[in-house]
Amino acid sequence: MAQDPICGMTVNEKDALELSYQGQSYYFCSPHCLSKFKKEHNIPERTPAQEKKKSKRTILKNKTFIVSSILIVLCVISYVTPLLEPFRIAFFDYFKMIWWAILLGLVLGGIIDYYIPREYISSLLAQEGKKKNIFNAVILGFFMSVCSHGILALAIQLHKKGASTPSVVAFLLASPWANLPLTIMLIGFFGLVKALYIIMVAIIVAIITGFIFEFLESKDLIEKNKNSFEVGKDFSVKKDIKQRWKAYRWSFNQFKEDLKGISRGSVSLSAMVLWWILIGMGLASLAGAYIPRNFFYQYMGPTTLGLVITLILATILEVCSEGTAPLAFEIFKQTGALGNSFVFLMAGVATDYTEIGLLWHNVGKRTAIWLPIVTIPQIIIFGIIANIIFK
Repeated sequence: MAQDPICGMTVNEKDALELSYQGQSYYFCSPHCLSKFKKEHNIPERTPAQEKKKSKRTILKNKTFIVSSILIVLCVISYVTPLLEPFRIAFFDYFKMIWWAILLGLVLGGIIDYYIPREYISSLLAQEGKKKNIFNAVILGFFMSVCSHGILALAIQLHKKGASTPSVVAFLLASPWANLPLTIMLIGFFGLVKALYIIMVAIIVAIITGFIFEFLESKDLIEKNKNSFEVGKDFSVKKDIKQRWKAYRWSFNQFKEDLKGISRGSVSLSAMVLWWILIGMGLASLAGAYIPRNFFYQYMGPTTLGLVITLILATILEVCSEGTAPLAFEIFKQTGALGNSFVFLMAGVATDYTEIGLLWHNVGKRTAIWLPIVTIPQIIIFGIIANIIFK
């Protein structure tokens, strides 16, 4: 298995698009990611001698197709099997509640993917010794339309380009929950006020953690980034935006090209996250249909024990952030404990073993160890506050 250097998805080398570049082989989940990699590295679009498709990608290997097919079959069977009827009802309720948010999120994600260059991110996160790096990391997380698993590859790439360790950690924490597409999705589930609480507190946790890691870095308690600064020091995001604006060609052909680019970005994003969303909706529907309501009240209610059990469940259940949102809403729907939902969402990122493992091997062991130590107490405290406020 290999990892797509653009979106961070894990891909099978036999089925992926392969490109040889500077003596190294790279594998891509889609032509969109391959084209984006070529553009970032100034590689000619047509390189038939270097690029090949190892095997034909068929619809039967598409994860979104597989997951959606299973869900459709279950719903169809439910019309003749009474046992599955509660599942179908719960699933349709979720779908009616959130379809618009998923669609809008994918479109906005495509716009962000097409118009926001990655050079902006590297430039704003690699300014050594500047406190605003942490705020930049959190703000940039808002413009990242990648799930928590996909964001890992980007964060490690930023680290290799010179982004400070505290900035990388803040970026990792903020991106899955502060990004624009998922914000819309959470509003669809929880409503405006409760969703904004989750998003704002996630941002606060990311900022606090970033500054704590800056303190740890100053005391040599975590690893410092030794990678060289690759983005030119004279590079200005503001100037680049002005240049791009002046060079932009206002024409119908350009408009069509932009639509194609946005569509490619949306399709690429859907391939990355849509199957996770469907898995999350399926699991949430199963939980809502078949787990007794008193189980949620007894074990995952608005109590300290409930928060701890929720934390443990979030640690064990490794689901992409888009897939976690429906499960978090099911916890809230059954218990009325918004704090537990928040803990489920945030702890899944802070204690994710994939994330900790990548930090361990790419950034440093001490950084990986400090991540749950610093974040979990904050998550529990804000979870308790949410349960008090939203009784």
